Amino acid sequence: MNTSAAAAIPATAEVSALRDLILRKLTYTLGKTASEAHDRDWFMATALAVRDHVVDRFLAQMRDRPAASGKTVYYLSLEFLIGRLLRENISNLGLTEDLRAALAELGVTLDQARLAEPDAALGNGGLGRLAACFLESMSSLGIPAFGYGIRYDHGLFRQIIRDGWQQEYPEDWLTFGNPWEFARPEIRHRIGFGGEVATENGHEGEPRHHWHPGETVDAVAYDTPVVGWRGKQVNHLRLWRARAPDPMRLDAFNRGDHLGALAGQVRAEAISKVLYPSDDSPAGQELRLRQEYFFTSAALQDLLRRHLRAEATVANLADHVAIQLNDTHPAIAVAELMRLLVDEHELPWEEAWRITCAATSYTNHTLLPEALETWPVPLMERLLPRHMQIIYRINAEHLDAVRAGHPGDDRLLASVSLIGEDHGRRVRMGQLAFVGSHKVNGVSALHTGLMRQTVFRDLNGLFPGRIVNKTNGISFRRWMMQCNPGLTALLVDVIGPRVLDQPGALVELRALADDAAFQGRFAAVKRANKEALALRIREQIGVKVDPGALFDVQIKRIHEYKRQLLNVLQTVALYEAMRAEPMRDWTPVVKVFSGKAAPGYHRAKLIIKLACDVARVVNRDPSVRGLLKVAFLPNYNVSAAEVIVPAADLSEQISTAGMEASGTGNMKLALNGALTIGTLDGATVEMAEHIGREHLFLFGLSAAEVAEKRANGWRGGTAIAASDCLGEVLDAIGGGVFSPDDHGRYRPLVDSLTAEDWFMVAADFDSYLAAQTRAAQLYRDPQAWRREAVLNTAGMGWFSSDRSIAEYASDIWGVPVAP
Repeated sequence: MNTSAAAAIPATAEVSALRDLILRKLTYTLGKTASEAHDRDWFMATALAVRDHVVDRFLAQMRDRPAASGKTVYYLSLEFLIGRLLRENISNLGLTEDLRAALAELGVTLDQARLAEPDAALGNGGLGRLAACFLESMSSLGIPAFGYGIRYDHGLFRQIIRDGWQQEYPEDWLTFGNPWEFARPEIRHRIGFGGEVATENGHEGEPRHHWHPGETVDAVAYDTPVVGWRGKQVNHLRLWRARAPDPMRLDAFNRGDHLGALAGQVRAEAISKVLYPSDDSPAGQELRLRQEYFFTSAALQDLLRRHLRAEATVANLADHVAIQLNDTHPAIAVAELMRLLVDEHELPWEEAWRITCAATSYTNHTLLPEALETWPVPLMERLLPRHMQIIYRINAEHLDAVRAGHPGDDRLLASVSLIGEDHGRRVRMGQLAFVGSHKVNGVSALHTGLMRQTVFRDLNGLFPGRIVNKTNGISFRRWMMQCNPGLTALLVDVIGPRVLDQPGALVELRALADDAAFQGRFAAVKRANKEALALRIREQIGVKVDPGALFDVQIKRIHEYKRQLLNVLQTVALYEAMRAEPMRDWTPVVKVFSGKAAPGYHRAKLIIKLACDVARVVNRDPSVRGLLKVAFLPNYNVSAAEVIVPAADLSEQISTAGMEASGTGNMKLALNGALTIGTLDGATVEMAEHIGREHLFLFGLSAAEVAEKRANGWRGGTAIAASDCLGEVLDAIGGGVFSPDDHGRYRPLVDSLTAEDWFMVAADFDSYLAAQTRAAQLYRDPQAWRREAVLNTAGMGWFSSDRSIAEYASDIWGVPVAP
């Protein structure tokens, strides 16, 4: 250890106490001495020491909270992409500098400890990251809340790029344990599957139903504290691990059937192994449904247990409980809550339905048909027979009411039924969530409007006012204060410390947008962040990039509607132009891609391969003189985003208009001074309103124009024929210029654009190319670019997740907010 530098600075009592606590954790919990400890050991010891401070806050909060604590929010989500927690927790607790000093006295840097923490593999993309931001905002706003999800052993896969192809491997984030969580083996709930339903006469001749599952699994609780800003409140993320009630069949083991003895355990624990198991097969579909019911049932049983511990009856449940369904994954909660209230707590059906609707609300995140889950009726009847009975009754009463108000309208009945008949009989989970909730919200103004006009048009007519908008937001603590400390320090210097508590104060930067001195300081922060990203690119994939170049960034899940393909086509067009006209004074550009494709999404994987093939050719071509570099960074996660986001100059938000529900990556990048190139889609529409359309590089068709083209039988060949260069780009890609080992590899991509062009890649290409040209020209004027970057940051105050959660609390949950 090198402690000479630290020894010159006298330690405060707080620093000394932290240092001693870390050493005790290292010695007595981990069994290590300081001389033999590795970075991972220092992280574990530090996290455990910080966790003690969290527990102190939590216990004080429990002691001081009045007995009648009002309403608690229960946020049900299949994903919680929380990322690393050390920096967030110490920042929110105000321990950062004391901890830095304490570790320095031990000869360790804070970054050594922080970077040894693995990312929690509990989510995929925006849906899971939103859930994490929302939980932190609930704690920061003093809203009592629980997040409920699954404690995945491996979570989403670890992405390896081998020869340009995505390969999936298990994510091993729990290999060395999770110091933030508390195992709660005493909190477990029995979850049933299959079996049969018995009926008997109950009180006053009412039939009583008793579900006798054929299989049971235990859901065991693990709690991770969620610390609010300035340690205001500590809430819990409660994750469920699946366990077999009996770890093995001892009789089979003693007979020598050692593998068969463990079959039940393996089947049960598969539920919490991985996030989004492939559902291409019937077995995969069943596992996905088992996951969704597993965590939803555990959550509802748990919140009822907590409610009855404080109250004598479930009759007032809706007065004390707000259940938020984060997308359709937990939609089975409507039927499960009815089962628990009617079968287990013996409430009359009508009262149980009133409570269920009053307590439940549903967030819709997508208009894509594949994301609005449906389940085959035979699967539901086999796996959840009692729930299927309940869904049938909900649907019958729902359709009776529709029929009474709209007699003879068979089209309307088919449209709003909870059972679809189009492709075999399937349960429509989005419809179930809608009918069983008192509020249904979209996540951007455009998305909410499209919900009312498209997927839920008829239900919106039956339940006017049920659909409301709650535009997404991001945690400024994570996405500015923690990932961009240089910018945060600059903002505190010019606006004052109140900017840390009042995101709206960012608007004051507008007065400094033309101040050359401030522009210089703003640009210096950006340059330092770009140098850090350039170093990461060099270390991770061996590509050397110029920090002075325009960093053009597209980081998100790989999906055709997000149009990474459009970005790659423009990259090829730029590459060909640079080779054809070397005498032009080109703007240097670094294209940064990162994101994962679903394991079974072969077209998305092919787009990754194309991006990597283009990168291989471009990066090795001396004729472009290093003016264009392409980098695909593997295994995108929260920690990667925390390096990429602060370094971005240009933020790619180029989804097909009308298909991105909201987006939160657009908010993170703009907050950190990136200019947006994008379509008017999702929350980019509202960003344009708050920042000013003239400060974004907007292009492409509107949502209405996309719908019109599709309705009129649009063919991409029309756009290709009218474009000066798109045909040449597609000929190069389809002809094997970037795939000399397989000339036909990308012919399916090219053919899809020539034909229906469903995602309007060909239709928007020329408009996108023009917007890219405008961005490159502006970047050549540093003063003008810096002005735009400042104005983008200045306009982002409204997009805080605190604002989003305050709106949920006021308009949907009915809970007070402490500012």
